[in-house]
Amino acid sequence: METKWLEDFVSLAETRSFSRSAQLRHVTQPAFSRRIQALEAWAGTDLVDRSSYPTRLTPAGQTLYSQSMEMLQALQSTRAMLRGHSAAGQDVIEFAVPHTLAFTFFPAWVSSLREKFGPIKSRLIALNVHDAVMRLVEGGCDILIAYHHSSQPLQLDADRYEMVTLGQEVLSPYCRADANGDPMFRLPGRAGQPLPYLGYAPGAYLGRVTDLILKQSTAPIHLDRVYETDMAEGLKVMAVEGHGVAFLPHSAVKKELRSKRLVNCAPPELKGLELTMDVRAYREKPLGKESPKGTVQALWTFLVANTPAAK
Repeated sequence: METKWLEDFVSLAETRSFSRSAQLRHVTQPAFSRRIQALEAWAGTDLVDRSSYPTRLTPAGQTLYSQSMEMLQALQSTRAMLRGHSAAGQDVIEFAVPHTLAFTFFPAWVSSLREKFGPIKSRLIALNVHDAVMRLVEGGCDILIAYHHSSQPLQLDADRYEMVTLGQEVLSPYCRADANGDPMFRLPGRAGQPLPYLGYAPGAYLGRVTDLILKQSTAPIHLDRVYETDMAEGLKVMAVEGHGVAFLPHSAVKKELRSKRLVNCAPPELKGLELTMDVRAYREKPLGKESPKGTVQALWTFLVANTPAAK
């Protein structure tokens, strides 16, 4: 039996909805249902009354729900005590950060923090967006930093997690400059001669945002996907080498724009080919007697006090 099954079950008991809990737990509904079934197999009895809507627990499910809350709380408390044995660990703030932000936003942000907040000790865990979110959900980090756009929100329960906006990021199309400093490839391209396109792998967060940009363009965009990866840094390197057009965060290409190795390849008259995202920090709300590391609390208090968009 895995502890995440208990966390799934507690979520289901509280939302009374398989689909809603699957969203909150960042898994597909079929995968969520399989995990509940696995827990039932372990328990040897039905825990959910599937004949009713909204979902109700069976008497055995009610018993497990109350016990699960105690077990999960005990595990969290034990984990906190174990971490407390390491004084050094109390000083280190663990950040889960998607790869692109880890390369671009995070280093400059930490430099700014050290000037305004003071020195911090940090541990960076660079992951894809889904795994970074799961790090927070499963208690494997202190703070999650991620992109946010209203079309692609992270499904984090506002009753459990709090958020503060750290800044903004603009996603735009770039390509290599020719000898005259002009784009090697100029959008929108032509139907009979599409431009080589360097795209994000399926499921990548920035790929979904890029798809939205292409849909909202004021003119048809003609692209031929010739390369893909889930990391913006990988796309940038290919764009610098002249392999095609890539939609990249501005913070990832600032140096290349200054050196004119990359240029924006959307003409001014072509509207809608960029999109502004928030960069947000999330943490689990302190509940009950459990309190976060002193350094984490001090940092969060500072971020909230210095960010007008804090929630």
